[in-house]
Amino acid sequence: MSRRSVNDLDLAPKPGKQYWLNGGREWREEVIYFVMVDRFHDNHQRAPSTNNGKTKGFGTRGQLEKTCGGTLLGIRDNLDYIEDLGCTAIWLSPVFENNEESYHGYAIQDYTQIDKRFGTAEDLAGLVDAAHNRNMRVFLDIVLHHSGNNWSYPGDVDYYYYNGMVFPFGKWRFDNKPGPVELRNPDLYSRKGQIRNFDSYPETRDGDFMNLKAFRNDDSPEALYVQEILTKIHCYWIRETDVDGFRLDAVKHMGEKSISQFCSHIREYAYKLGKRNFFLFGELLGPEEMYNRYIGPKTSIEVEDTAIYYGLNSVLDFPLYHVLSSVILGKATPEKLIARYESLRRNAMSRGEFGEFLVTFIDNHDQVGQIIKSRFGHHATDQQIIAGIGFLLCALGTPCIYYGTEQGFQGSGEGDWAVRETMFNPDDDKTNALNRNNPIFREISKLASLRKHSPILKFGRMYMREASQDGKVFRLPLTPDCMLAFSRILYDEEMMIVYNSSLQHDDEEYIEVDSRLNPEGSVFRYSYGGQGKIHVLKNEDGSRHFIKLKLGPTQFVILTNQNIKNQ
Repeated sequence: MSRRSVNDLDLAPKPGKQYWLNGGREWREEVIYFVMVDRFHDNHQRAPSTNNGKTKGFGTRGQLEKTCGGTLLGIRDNLDYIEDLGCTAIWLSPVFENNEESYHGYAIQDYTQIDKRFGTAEDLAGLVDAAHNRNMRVFLDIVLHHSGNNWSYPGDVDYYYYNGMVFPFGKWRFDNKPGPVELRNPDLYSRKGQIRNFDSYPETRDGDFMNLKAFRNDDSPEALYVQEILTKIHCYWIRETDVDGFRLDAVKHMGEKSISQFCSHIREYAYKLGKRNFFLFGELLGPEEMYNRYIGPKTSIEVEDTAIYYGLNSVLDFPLYHVLSSVILGKATPEKLIARYESLRRNAMSRGEFGEFLVTFIDNHDQVGQIIKSRFGHHATDQQIIAGIGFLLCALGTPCIYYGTEQGFQGSGEGDWAVRETMFNPDDDKTNALNRNNPIFREISKLASLRKHSPILKFGRMYMREASQDGKVFRLPLTPDCMLAFSRILYDEEMMIVYNSSLQHDDEEYIEVDSRLNPEGSVFRYSYGGQGKIHVLKNEDGSRHFIKLKLGPTQFVILTNQNIKNQ
C-alpha cells in the first residue's frame, strides 16, 4: 500500500456537490444519539427482540473486549430506528483506521483511511447522505491529542512522565503507518511517557494516554505543524463525507489556543463549502471555570494582529452527569442538582453565542475514574430511565442519548467493555435489541416528539420551583425522596416538569408557578404522564400562585399552562 501524504488530499469542493446546510435547526434543538460504530449493528438483517422493558445488551466479556462487527452500513440500514426514537443527530465514535487491537476507534494509525472493519469512505458518505435525507445531522468523534500505539520507546518498554523529560525514540511498529506519511516524524510527538497524574499540568498535556502516543501540543514549530496536518485532514473528511460537526476527544489535554485555532479553521472551511453552523463540541472533564476557557467569546485570541479565533460551540456536561443519575434514582439529595441547573441558567445568559447550551447526558461509554462501570439502567427501573431521559429532553442543554439506554441496557463490570454492549447478537445473525415496542423506547419517543414540537422546551428560560406540603411554607426540596420540579418559560407560556423521586410512596405537594402568567383559576393541562387539568391556586396574601399535584412513585409528568381567556 502506498504511503499517503497530506499533500495528496483534495480540499476543493466536490464538483457538482451541494453540501447540506443544517436542517434549519439551532444546535440546542438537536437530540443526539451516540453510537459506538462497532457495537450498534452489523450488515445482517435481523429481527428485533421482544423484551418488554429493561433488557441486557449482547456480548460476553471476551467478545466485548474485541471487535464485534458493527459497521457503518449497519447504522445506515437502521436509521429509521434512531429517527423513530426522536433523535435528530448521530454522533459516531471514531471511524479512522485504528490499531488492530482497538475496537473503539481512539487508537488511530491512519487518519486518511476509514477503518476497513467499519466500512469504506463511500459507506460513511452514504450514511451521512441517508441521514440528511431524514433531516438528521451526523457528527464524527475525532482525536487530536494523540495517535495510536504506532511506535515504541527504546526496548519497547513502558516509559512514564518524569519532570518533563523527553525520552529517546525507539522504532516504528509498522512500515507504512501512521498516516499520513508526514506523521512518521519522531519530532512531532512529545515523547514524555505515560501520564501518571491526570490532574497535573503540563503532564496531562504532554504525556501519553497509556500506550497511545501524544503529539507535540505546545508552542513549538513542530506542534504548529502537527496542528496544520490534523486540520487539513479533518477538512478533507468534511469535503468527502459532508459531515455536520466534530466531537473533540480529550480537550482538557490540549491548550486553549490549539483548540481555538483548530475550531476556527474548521469552521471557516465548512463555510467555504456552504455548510453553516458546523457544530464543534468537546469532551472536557473538569470544573465549570475550565469550560469557559474553551468555549464562547472568552476563548477569542488575536494572532499576529490578523485574525480572531473562536473555540468550541459546546462541551459535554460532566458536572450534570455526575449528579443527575443519583437524584433520579433517589440516592442523593437534590441540592447539587439544583445548583447545577442554576449554574447552567446563569452561564446560558453570560457566555454568548458559543457555550450557551451544553451537551447533556445521563449515560456514557467512558465513566472515567470508575473501576466498576455501570450503565444508568443497571440501577434504574423502567420509570426511572424514562424520567432521567425526560430531564435531559426538558431541561436546559442539548440532550444526548447513549445507544442502548432506550432499551434499558444494564451492563456493569470492571472495565469499559461492561458498558459497551452490542445491539446485535454476535452469536447469531437473526436477532437484535432494536425493539420499538419496548415501553422505555416508546416513552422516550413520546417525550422527544413533545420536545420537537414545543418551542418552550427548546428555547424557554428554566427555573427550579419551590414546593410545599401545606400551601404556606415553600422551599426547594432537601431530601432524596422528594417532588422535584422545574419550569420552562417562553414569553407568556409556562411548562412544568415534575418528578416524584420516591420508589415507594405517593407524594402530594403544592408546586409554585409564575404568578404573572398564571392568575388564580387559570389551568394547567397534562402534556405527558397524566390526564385532565389542574387549576391554579394562591395563598391568602396572594404572594404565591401554585398548583396542587399528586404523583405516584417515580412518576414523571409535564404540564402546560392554558391562557385563562381560552378556557
